[in-house]
Amino acid sequence: MNPVKKTVIIGATENKSRYAYLAAQMLDEHQIEFVPVGIKRGLVFGKEILDLRQRPQITNVHTITLYINPNNQLEWYDYILSLEPKRVIFNPGTENPQLEKLLNEKGIDSLEACTLVMLRTNQF
Repeated sequence: MNPVKKTVIIGATENKSRYAYLAAQMLDEHQIEFVPVGIKRGLVFGKEILDLRQRPQITNVHTITLYINPNNQLEWYDYILSLEPKRVIFNPGTENPQLEKLLNEKGIDSLEACTLVMLRTNQF
């Protein structure tokens, strides 16, 4: 596993038709350590989905990749900031200028990008 880019997937799911699931699959294939966090329980590539509502403490986070709608992000701002990531990826449909501004004020990079494309093109 590549612990250097430990990635938290917020909005993780077991649903194989969702992009968050595909991101977990690709991170696993690229041997990048990931932590799935969501509101639905389950397993993703042998990893238990941690309950977002419990605000699990995760250390040494490099990247957070978001798969939750901007309308559902507000209650998680403090949690996202508490993980102290180096960057947050806003996947298509999750773009949120308000959260991006907060992240940038804390010195956290924010990208409006697609995790899947980034992994496929070795830009992750």
